[in-house]
Amino acid sequence: MKLHISKEWNQKEKQYIDDQLYLFNLQHFPKELGGRYEEVNVLVKDENGALRGGILSAVCWNWLEIYTIFLDEDSRRSGYGTKLLSEVEKVAVEKKCDFIKVDTLSFQALDFYKKNGFQVFGSLKGVGRDFEHYYLKKDLNLQNLSV
Repeated sequence: MKLHISKEWNQKEKQYIDDQLYLFNLQHFPKELGGRYEEVNVLVKDENGALRGGILSAVCWNWLEIYTIFLDEDSRRSGYGTKLLSEVEKVAVEKKCDFIKVDTLSFQALDFYKKNGFQVFGSLKGVGRDFEHYYLKKDLNLQNLSV
């Protein structure tokens, strides 16, 4: 069999690659975690129902991963970011997640995450040449919480 490298792809081929990695990963995770994946998205809307921001995340096996958190400029520094984090943390505890993880760039929200109990476990310098990419985690210590 002769293989060749191709940069041409379609959505079906991309999905095949994702599915195969998912099946491979399932072989290594404990059975009780199964293929746990559930989106957890929480939004902030104003009194007229206009979207002002939100947090996009997902429960993945034994953790909750935050993909995106964003608030309109006018909605920042008013406690809504902390409220969003609190809501997804409640879901993470309900779903018996061990930790929450998130990443942020040095010009984004590092201090915000630290203020909310996240700890840096790694970083990568030189991102966009001038910035640092931080990886953070918040342990939920479920054994000490009553759910």
